[in-house]
Amino acid sequence: MNVLVINAGSSSLKYQLIDLTTQEVHAKGNCERIGIEGSFITHSEHGGETERTPAPFPTHRDASEYVLDLITGLGLSIDGIGHRVVQGGWYFPKSVVVDDEVLAKVREVAPLAPLHNYVEADVVDAMRAAMPEVGNVVVCDTSFHYSMPETSWRYALPRDVCDRLHIRKYGAHGTSHRYIWRATNEFTHGETHKLISLHLGSGSSLCAIEDGKSMDTTMGLTPLDGLIMGTRTGTVDPATVFYLERVGGYTVDEVDTMMNKQSGLLALSGISSDTRDIEAGAEKGDENCIIALEMFGYRTAQLTLEMAQAMEGFDTMAFSAGIGENSPLCREKICERLAWQGVRIDKEKNAVRSGEVRDITGEGSSVRVLVVPTNEELMIAYDVQELLG
Repeated sequence: MNVLVINAGSSSLKYQLIDLTTQEVHAKGNCERIGIEGSFITHSEHGGETERTPAPFPTHRDASEYVLDLITGLGLSIDGIGHRVVQGGWYFPKSVVVDDEVLAKVREVAPLAPLHNYVEADVVDAMRAAMPEVGNVVVCDTSFHYSMPETSWRYALPRDVCDRLHIRKYGAHGTSHRYIWRATNEFTHGETHKLISLHLGSGSSLCAIEDGKSMDTTMGLTPLDGLIMGTRTGTVDPATVFYLERVGGYTVDEVDTMMNKQSGLLALSGISSDTRDIEAGAEKGDENCIIALEMFGYRTAQLTLEMAQAMEGFDTMAFSAGIGENSPLCREKICERLAWQGVRIDKEKNAVRSGEVRDITGEGSSVRVLVVPTNEELMIAYDVQELLG
């Protein structure tokens, strides 16, 4: 079964055509700078060299139609299409086959993720129009977290306000956390029961997963909550918003932009939101870069134990995503902060780079520590296979 997986971001559209019989990726790529001058596509086929081609992408619909022309040009069947949707809101506790009602609900909950849901719905609409004979499935990042107990997801706001406006902790990165659990459980032959999943990238979140069930996560109503991220603040005193408006004179939109796009590691380091740049700056003695890495390690370790409380302990940690998979320094700083809890890593194993699941646990550690490359596209494809057969 060949599944086309589409992941539409605010200004990008990633895609893969996956053969689930062999797990071979026939083609993959990314349309970038959608709606921005200088848009282009990077594309590769059958594991070959990636080519970059300038292409006009005024909208996500234009990008999706361009991608579909490329994929159908391969002469391979497309047996199902899976779409990553950031916010499922109060409607989607699991992945679902698309019909008109489902698509309307994706748009209805879009105010919770306005940069993503609207364009994701447009892409689904375009795929249905272009290939009406092929089934589409939406896989929501929030669905995995529907299993959280009320003590985890409810906010201490007036109940009538929460019920009327659907305010609660939704979380995000659920598809990634679900894959990380699956890969970890397979790697440990079912010996993992209480996992802290660390999805650390430009957007970062932790998840407490007990026997495959999400018990808590660090992102909240929106992806702004929790960890310090590339350009997001993570958790701050909510009254900071009021102070910035009343005393600083900022508008609501300006505070929104500040907290989502101008803060985090970018603000702390003063040079970049990319940890590679920050690590390079720290090596040169840049004090701002040094404190940015220390704060990232501290906050991640702190919230790791908050997640552990949701399960009353943890037996495994799994690092994943751009930082989690590729930064030995960040993994080391986080685990050093958790040494008093018995967490140990082997520095030589930690320094190894690989695309495979690997164990970096140190001698005498009370917790198993893994690096698990995430694969949200494969997880989405599995859901398409399950729902469309």
